[in-house]
Order: sequence, then C-alpha cells, then structure tokens
Amino acid sequence: MSDGLSAPPGLQGMLAAERARIEAGRAALRASYERRPLTRTLLHGHAALVDGAVVRVWQGCGMPLFAALAAVGGYGRGELFPHSDVDLLILLPAPPDADLGARLATLVSALWDIGLVIGHSVRTVDECLEVAQVDITVQTNLLEARLLTGDATLFAYFGRCYREHLDAGAFFNAKLLEREQRYARYNDTPYALEPNCKESPGGLRDLQLLGWIARAAGLGHNWRELARRRLITGNEAGDLRSCERFLQHVRIGLHYLTGRAEDRLLFDYQERLAQALGIGANAAKRASEILMQRYYLTAKKLTQINGILLLNYGAEILPGRGSPAIVINAHFQAVRELLDIRDDRVFERHPPALLDCFLLLQQRSELKALTARTLRALWVNRIRINAAFRADPANRAKFLAILQQKRGIVHAFRWMNQSGILSRYLPPWRRILGQMQHDLFHAYTVDQHTLMVLRNMRRFSMGEHAHEYPLMTRLILGFERHWLLYVAVLFHDIAKGRGGDHSVLGMADAREFCETHALASEDAELVVWLVRHHLTMSHVAQKEDTSDPQTIQRFAAIVGDERRLAGLYLLTHADIRGTSPKVWNGWKGKLLEDLFFATQRLMRGATPQQALRLDDRVEYAQQLLRYYGLRAGIEDELWAQLDAVYFMRHSAGEIAWHTRVLYHQVDTAEPVVKARVADEDEGMQVMVYAPDQKNLFARLTGFFSRMGFSILEAKVHTTRHGHALDSFMLQYAGEEGNYRDVISLIEHDLAAILCTPDKIVRPSPGRPSRQVRHFPVMPQVSLRADEAGRHYILSLTAADRPGLLFEIAEVLASHDIDVAAARINTLGERVEDTFLLTGGGLAQESRAIKVERELLERLQL
Repeated sequence: MSDGLSAPPGLQGMLAAERARIEAGRAALRASYERRPLTRTLLHGHAALVDGAVVRVWQGCGMPLFAALAAVGGYGRGELFPHSDVDLLILLPAPPDADLGARLATLVSALWDIGLVIGHSVRTVDECLEVAQVDITVQTNLLEARLLTGDATLFAYFGRCYREHLDAGAFFNAKLLEREQRYARYNDTPYALEPNCKESPGGLRDLQLLGWIARAAGLGHNWRELARRRLITGNEAGDLRSCERFLQHVRIGLHYLTGRAEDRLLFDYQERLAQALGIGANAAKRASEILMQRYYLTAKKLTQINGILLLNYGAEILPGRGSPAIVINAHFQAVRELLDIRDDRVFERHPPALLDCFLLLQQRSELKALTARTLRALWVNRIRINAAFRADPANRAKFLAILQQKRGIVHAFRWMNQSGILSRYLPPWRRILGQMQHDLFHAYTVDQHTLMVLRNMRRFSMGEHAHEYPLMTRLILGFERHWLLYVAVLFHDIAKGRGGDHSVLGMADAREFCETHALASEDAELVVWLVRHHLTMSHVAQKEDTSDPQTIQRFAAIVGDERRLAGLYLLTHADIRGTSPKVWNGWKGKLLEDLFFATQRLMRGATPQQALRLDDRVEYAQQLLRYYGLRAGIEDELWAQLDAVYFMRHSAGEIAWHTRVLYHQVDTAEPVVKARVADEDEGMQVMVYAPDQKNLFARLTGFFSRMGFSILEAKVHTTRHGHALDSFMLQYAGEEGNYRDVISLIEHDLAAILCTPDKIVRPSPGRPSRQVRHFPVMPQVSLRADEAGRHYILSLTAADRPGLLFEIAEVLASHDIDVAAARINTLGERVEDTFLLTGGGLAQESRAIKVERELLERLQL
C-alpha cells in the first residue's frame, strides 16, 4: 500500500479487482477511441469508469454515512483525460476525529493503489467557503462539484451555501487576473513552437474559463445556451465546439503517446502525434508542420472568440452596462472605454474604417480596447481589404499613420494580426502566419517573432524602459523618422520559408511597400538596406575578430553612414532579443555595443587604432591600477612581454585585472588560475597564466566541459617569453548556478591539473538535446587563410552538445595547430564558432583538407 498504510485484509482483494477493472476499462476506451475518435465519449467514459471504482472503494473502506464524496474540477464536470488527476472533495459536517482521520488515510491510499492519481481535500462546508473566498483556484474547482456518494443532504447544503457566497462580478474579475498571469507565463502568445495545449493562450484552459464564468454568472452551461442568449453567434458556438474537439484530440493523443499527463507539444511528440491524429505529410510540409499550423489557427480562432465573449460577459455581469455611448464620429462611438461601431454595417458601407478604428485606439487614450461587436465585424469584413483597397492612397496614408503614432503601435499590430486585417493589407504576411522556424534558437513562429521584434523596437523609444536600454533609447530618440525602423521590422523576416536567402528575397517586398506608399527615396533605401543586412552586424560581432582594425573597416564600408549604423544596431538588438529568452545575454550585448562604437568612431574620422581606442584602453587600464593602489610603473615588466594584439583583444578592465594578478609573478613556473564573476552575474571570467605547454587549449576546454560550463569566448595569447595568457568567458551549460560558489574550486583544481604536463582528461561524452534530434544541423567547416596570410580562420557550424569544443580542440592539437583566439557563438542548440589558428602546416592544401575532414567527422552526431 502507498505511504506505508495497510488495507484491511478483506479490502486488499477488492482493490486488486478494482485495479484490474480500471486497466481493462481504460484499454477498452482507448480501443474504442482509436476505432472511432469521439472525444466526448472517451472523456465521459473515463469519468464514469472512475466514478464506479471510487464509489466502490469508498463503500469498501466503510466510510460513515454522514460524509459526502464529491468530484471537483474537470472530473466534477464529467470529463477525465486518460492520465489526468482525479480531484476529490471529502465533505464532512465537522472536522474529523482521530479514528475518522485514519479511515480517510486508508481511503486515499486505497484509491492510489487501484491506479488513480488522486488530488483530494477534506473540509467542512464552512472550511470550503472560507478557503474559496481567498483562493480563486479552490473556488473554481468547487464550482463544478458533483456528488458521487454519501450524504446528499450535506452536499445540497454545501451547494446552497456556495451559491449564496459566490459573487459573479468578483469571480469574473479574479478569473481575468488569473488569465493575465497565466498568459504572462507563456509570453502572451499562443505561437510558441512548443506550446502547452492546456495552459498556453488559445489552449483548453481558455475554453474552460469561458465555461466557468458562464456557470458562475448563470449565463449558460454550454455553447448553444450562450448563443441563445446572443452572447455569441451560432457560427461562433460551432467554432468553439470545433476548437474544443481539436484541442481535446491533441491532449488525448499526448496522454496516450507519452503514457502520462503530458500537455506540452514538444518537438519529440509532434511528428508521432500528427500520425496518431491521421495527419500526413504533403509535398511541401512534414506532418508535424501541418499539425502545428492547424494548432496555431485553432488557437488564433479561440483567442479571438474568447476576447469577444469575455467582453460580452463583462457587459452582462458588471454594473454600469447602461452607460450612454459617446459619439466620436460618423462611424464610431465610445462605450465604457471601448471603441464601438455605431452600426453593424459600418465596415461594409465604408471599408476604410477598417484602418480608422486602429488609429482611433492609438489617438484616444481613454479607449482601452474594442467592443465585442467591433471585433466580430472586423473579422467578418476583413475580406473587403482587396487590391483596390490597398491601392487607395488614403488607405496607404492611414497605414503609415498607424506606424507613426506616439502610442499603441504594438497593440494595434497585434489586433490587426489577430483579426486578419494585417495579412489582408500585406499579402506577403499571409505566408508567415503560423510558420514554424526549423532552427534551434527561435522560440516562436515567424509572424509572432516579428511582432516580438516590433515590441522590442517600440520599447526603445519609451521613457519607462530607458533604464533597461539607455543607449538604444538615446539612439532611437535621435533617429529622424524612427518609424521607418518599424517598417524594416515588419519586412526583415517576411520572406522566410520561400527558399533561398530571406534577407535578399525580403528586399523586393520591402521595396514594393516603400514605393507604393510613396516613401522618400532616401527612406526607402534605408528600409531596404536594413532588411538586406539585418543579420550582418550580428555575424560580424559574434563570428569575426572585432579587435582587428580591418574587420572594423570592412564593416564600416558595408554600413556607409551613421544613420544606417544606428538603425542596424537597433534592429539587430531588437531581433536577437525577439528570438528566444535563452538567446540573448549581456556578453552578446557587449559585443554589439563595442562594434557599434568602434565603427562610429571610425566614421567620425578616427584612425583604425583610434577607433578601437587602443591608447585610451591602455591609459584607462593604468588609471584602474592606480585606483587599486598600485604604484606607477608596476605594470611595465608584464606589459613588456605583451604585444599589440593582446591590448587589441582585451578591455581595459581585463588588462588591469590580469596585471593586478601577475605583476609580481611574471616569470613564474607555476600555473596561475584566477576567476571572477562577470558583470550582472551573467557568467564567469577565468584567466590562466602558465608556461606554454602542448595541448593546453584541449586540456582547458575539457576541464570546463567536465565542470558543466559552456565557453562563450576564448582569448588565447602567448607572451614574448613563452607563457600562455588565456582568458575565457563561461556560463553554466544547463541550469543556472551561483558562480561565486565555484570560483575557489576552479582556481584550485585547474591549477592542479596544469601542474601535470600533457595529461588530457576527456570529458564524459554528451548527448544532444531533444531539439537537436528534431532539427538536425548539417555540420559545416571552412578553413582559409586570413588576408595577411599570417593566420588561418576556422569557421564551423554544428549542433551543440556537451564536450563539443573539446572534440574540436583535440583534433587541432593532434595536428600541432595552435589556437590564437576563439569566438564561441551559441544560438540556442546551434553553435557557430570561429577560431584563429597558427601552425600545423596549414599552408599545405592536403593538410588543411585533412583537418577539415576530421573535424566534420567529429561534428557528426
């Protein structure tokens, strides 16, 4: 028995029989569902199966006649998914004594023993009411309570008391707040690539929310009753039932596929789930893509109807619904802070009003949203946006005006996207609706990623976010006609999924938009250029050696002027932040910022050396040393061993740190290892100083991998007197930890390992993540000489896995190739690394080809 409790001897046989009966019943229900997939039959059948078992166990445990057993939550409304919890309320007239407490414990244990996952509470009526007043989750569960067995009089009394204490208005407001918090947990979007079919916006929980509020307010028990009350149309009632059936099929399929209560549409399950639901691939898309597009369309439709119905609920439930309308113009009026059409045929008679309503929302701060009938009319009349509508200069001017408003831009575009207006006005937008991105770092569909980037760009211009993005705020407020950046955002990924380079293909769409909307030629060229180069700055900052003056000069030549530089920096920053919460970090922000300022200084007439601020860097490092109390000249001995490349690749803070640690032990024969927490606790910097030794880079990467760290950046340097001075930027590869807790451990253990020459300890072989299994990355390796012919540049792309960098380092070490610098760029589960190499006879083409071939073999999963 569970929890160490023993059932009475006579009960044990009954429990074994009940367990067998439940297993057989579940198998029969599954077989019936697979023959004829009817969700209602399956869910009600599961509930009925469990009803019988629970009642028999209750009776077998000899529970007293004065107690009542009720089903609550989803089980209470008679719906039970294959592996869902069974929520029970044990209702008592008074708190249990010791004897009853023991019997209740036996009951709960027995229910677990027959194979049920039980969630239970034991309460009196007064306790139920008390908890329900302070906990909306409990109040909601009790709303659907259903008597299974026991004292019917006590249960009826509970029902009357619950109803008397239920405040429909307070319940409505509490559920809206709960919905807002739930949406925030899922970034306010149904369009994550791995959504939760129950909890995500547009999931089953949204349907349940509508049912709970209707029941609490006495508005109806099903969609047909809501339609009869004209809270929704008959078509919307049918759409809700269709959405409900599809999401139920998805959740049932996930439960059967995984054998547990799994509600997440993870990549691991999408293909198999599609097959289980009878969805096959076609010539253009995999079955999983078709499944997910259908899921996103369902979530979009459900979100739309959910918004309409909640507005109508509010008008029914909350006081003041008779407030007089305030006329705004011939087509619109304000009703209780909502924008309302003055009659149902406004958009039919005057299609330009389809854009007017969004402008009014932006221009009138007292308007918080749209009324239900306005939302419905927008959706119905979206088809009136046709070629003639798009060609009308007045409509084009209105669309640009929406982009140019002082407030409400992101909300306007989200509403336009949700109501279908945006895809009607911008036909290329239709092709990215619900489109999955088959890479390892985007977390959203293409259309939602674009709206995320628009949100980020908009935040740069808002004073309340200036403390988060001070440089971006200063740049965008000084950017003349910064609404042009919003146009670039809309088009930067619009050509994804067409095949080919989406940056190049998107230029044509952007140019057509600019020309048809009569943008000045200078503005049009800026937008088109930003679309073409929206990935360039990220590539240079993260994959090229930005301490090399030639890199800055080449980048500056591409950009051309400061206006483009500022626009590209803003777009790059917003774009990376909009891919996934896991992709952005402070280190990447610093790389972009350094590249921006170096390029800006070069454009303002500085020499390449001045642009990189080498002299300023050295002077500032000296100031830091004086600040720490070190006398002038203390740095001379160490700095005499360092060449210009060292000072180019390290910041003033890093130079000062290295000097403070090493000035008194420049010629030491013992390894020196020091670590410190990086700015904002976003990683850890580790410095290694030791007489140079064979395979040092491989040994270091192997150690960091065994410690569970990912290497973001490696700066490898050899002093004039033959010491290695290497520095690494590290982050935890998996779960976050406290970097300060491991500083001493790293300093001690790594120094000890380096005292044993030539010993390489391989890290444990790592397994690729589940994302990598579903979105494989074709390994790519490129090895070429740099323009000066002094170094070789190794660029590689592969799927990330623990120990990957060690594998690369081991291959290079086996060919006696030295790593002068490394730029490690991890994008989700994809790595794009660049190394600056010397030695190994790479000038011989045959040797270079052999190294490339061996690296490709190691990169294969």
